Amino acid sequence: MRQILIDCDPGHDDALAIMTALAHPKELELLGVTTIGGNQTLQKVTRNAQNILQFLNATVPLAAGQAGPLVKPLRTAPEAHGDSGMDGPYFSGETYPVSSQSGVAFLAQKIAAAPDQVTLVALGPLTNIALLIKNYPAAVEKIAAISLMGGGIHHGNQTPLAEFNIFVDPEAAEIVFQSGLPIIMAGLDVTEQAAITVEEIQTLNGRGPASQLAYELLSFYNQSGRQFGFIDSPIHDLCAVAYLLAPEIFTGVTADIHVITDETAARGLTYGDFRLTAPEPKNTVVLQTVQREKFVRLLKTALTRLDEQLAK
Repeated sequence: MRQILIDCDPGHDDALAIMTALAHPKELELLGVTTIGGNQTLQKVTRNAQNILQFLNATVPLAAGQAGPLVKPLRTAPEAHGDSGMDGPYFSGETYPVSSQSGVAFLAQKIAAAPDQVTLVALGPLTNIALLIKNYPAAVEKIAAISLMGGGIHHGNQTPLAEFNIFVDPEAAEIVFQSGLPIIMAGLDVTEQAAITVEEIQTLNGRGPASQLAYELLSFYNQSGRQFGFIDSPIHDLCAVAYLLAPEIFTGVTADIHVITDETAARGLTYGDFRLTAPEPKNTVVLQTVQREKFVRLLKTALTRLDEQLAK
């Protein structure tokens, strides 16, 4: 069993990633969840994480992390995720507990207490992870890998060159990619292939409480995605969890990844040295393809498991 910590900014696709992780307790032990200002403000994304965990009757500890990037003011994405950061479903408003610890200290404590190495699943801007790396060297030694959603080798989405999570805090992303830790990068090159069709979304309607929640999340997300040219809905963040559960449905290549932090049109761009004779270690597996049907099946199987758990 792999022990994981999820750092996220829920977010429709973050929510589905959390749900899928919790549906696989034999494969993934979720030690905790931290939030980071990204898709929306820290207050809003933490509330969204509370709502998801409460809905699933989870007992996973939750902590709020950094409100914004290392250098720049926070830039949110209401155009993609709505004013709440996770528009669509209605939640009861019950309060899920949030730790009094800061998110970064919480991550360090959970890693230190774990009997084995821990995998970090990073689904938002990388500010919390960068601060963990810089301030808790003992914790870094116990990180098995970082599976992250972010970046793109061939294009961006926040700008022509930069993907949103990396663009929000490129300084933090450069720290993480150059940390020497093993990294799995699910960038736009693969995540835009990991799409669920409108017809597949419709099959979730009325199946059970978790499937219904996913249907409501994806219905809003699908409509929101139309403004960006998408007919089907790429579930970006789920790729970082899906790879841990089913790496065989992905392909990738290794590279030394850097991030542009200059104040230019390229700010936030991720680029890789893929040369056979690259002078620096290739510590990042850059995912390139995914078997879409198997990816969607993994999600639907997870939702069925959660439906059954919630019905008990």
